[in-house]
Amino acid sequence: MKKIAIFVDVQNIYYTTKEAFNRQFNYRKLWEFLSYEGDIVHANAYAIARQDDGQIKFQDALRHIGFNVKLKPFIQRADGSAKGDWDVGITIDVLEAASEVDTVILLSGDGDFSLLLQKVTEKFQVETQVYGVPTLTAKSLIDSATRFHEITPELLR
Repeated sequence: MKKIAIFVDVQNIYYTTKEAFNRQFNYRKLWEFLSYEGDIVHANAYAIARQDDGQIKFQDALRHIGFNVKLKPFIQRADGSAKGDWDVGITIDVLEAASEVDTVILLSGDGDFSLLLQKVTEKFQVETQVYGVPTLTAKSLIDSATRFHEITPELLR
């Protein structure tokens, strides 16, 4: 049975599925589907720690499914903009896990991860898969993955 590692850019998936479908992603359905594909040995969901009840319930639900939820504090800047980027953390975790798995699965549309997927494919000979909303996923990310999976209404709540 192949070993799978899943890495979810929660903010990216939330905003892209909301923009494209005005619906939320169904992480339980994804987990069930991927469980048939192999043994999920790593599953990280990267989110921002906003201390509201809805976020806490959502994060608890992810943990219940089987995800390790990694949180960064929500930083509100003086100019009103916000910061909460997990790109470096996701990259480090993917690089650390890639030698232990057969497949790396990334849920994101962020083209910054293109080089990461190219590197782990080259260095560790792993299959890389990306789940994203096609119109909101960088072409470079789609092209760098071994397989691209379009997020369709079947994967939404």
